[in-house]
Amino acid sequence: MTFNVPNMAKLPGAVRDLIVSYHELNSTIIDELHEEPSPLEFMRYVARNRPFVVRKGAESWTARKVWNAKYMVDVMGRQLVNVAVTPHGNADSVIELEDDGLLFVKPYDTEEPFNKLLEKIQEKERQGIDGPGPTRYAQTQNDNLRNEYMPLFSDLPKDIPFARIALEKSPDAINLWLGNSCSITALHKDNYENIYVQVLGQKHFTLLPPIECACVNEQLIPAATYQPREPVTPESPRSPSVTSDISMSSSQVRPAMTHDEVLDDLVVCLDEPEENVPFATWDPDVPDRRATPFSQYSRAMRVTLDEGDMLYLPALWYHKVAQSVSSEGICCAVNYWYDLEFSGSFWPLCSLARGVGLLTLGRDPRDGEEDDG
Repeated sequence: MTFNVPNMAKLPGAVRDLIVSYHELNSTIIDELHEEPSPLEFMRYVARNRPFVVRKGAESWTARKVWNAKYMVDVMGRQLVNVAVTPHGNADSVIELEDDGLLFVKPYDTEEPFNKLLEKIQEKERQGIDGPGPTRYAQTQNDNLRNEYMPLFSDLPKDIPFARIALEKSPDAINLWLGNSCSITALHKDNYENIYVQVLGQKHFTLLPPIECACVNEQLIPAATYQPREPVTPESPRSPSVTSDISMSSSQVRPAMTHDEVLDDLVVCLDEPEENVPFATWDPDVPDRRATPFSQYSRAMRVTLDEGDMLYLPALWYHKVAQSVSSEGICCAVNYWYDLEFSGSFWPLCSLARGVGLLTLGRDPRDGEEDDG
């Protein structure tokens, strides 16, 4: 699609200069602090939309002292929790089809007892990504620590004091993330000021500032979801089994499949009604694949969070996350989301940068306008 914009030929140069000048004025190394910032110091980082890490900033938290696999199972027991299940640890990511088309695929959501979830996470870590069985991840992003994981929430602070004072608000959501090294979160961004705390294992972040929106090759991609190949019985939607084929004789009827057997065979199904999702398709770790003319100017920032470390991830920063496990074969983190302040100039300027970047790539920025980042 071509747009009749005056001086359109000059836009690519302006976008390139925007990205280059940003990196000339800002370090590509994340600031490391060794104690929590004051509310005023934190607000300076928010105003500049720049990340930082507080090494061992959460080391004194009760969760850091007492959380391990046994303790978490003792506290949560068999309480049902939401589980995101994928064949390859690729929840909420872009997959490539045989005809070079792309799909944005979401995980299959189910519920399992917490003790079984943790056991399966550990089992998959021992088997590896190429081993049998799907990858499970607790990642519900719906304030789950103040809901389904409430028994564990008493081991955590109710908010982050320097953030609450500076932003003059309480967390919009507090989430628990529990998985293993088989799960990788694809490059994306959120409309939240994010305080991310590593409790067990490690998280490996790749970060891109919002100014690099022209680098990530955002495209409108058909949405799909992993679903069991075999149907789920309507009587027990959270405990899938296979219904009998009425055309078979009694001797031919297949036995009902267990919950685990159904999850072993997930297939991609297009969402109905059809929906297109705007999503980044470029990966800074595979820079030559699906690159835009601006991807070469990207300067990814990388940081590893060790146990007890705290990361401030500013609103609208693109981030890709991989993880390493603790000695018990699990990786566990919590995060506090504070809603983005939409007033002022930051949000409109980020939207402008995104729109101009899409125009230079021949795309209409009004298509698939993002409501939630």
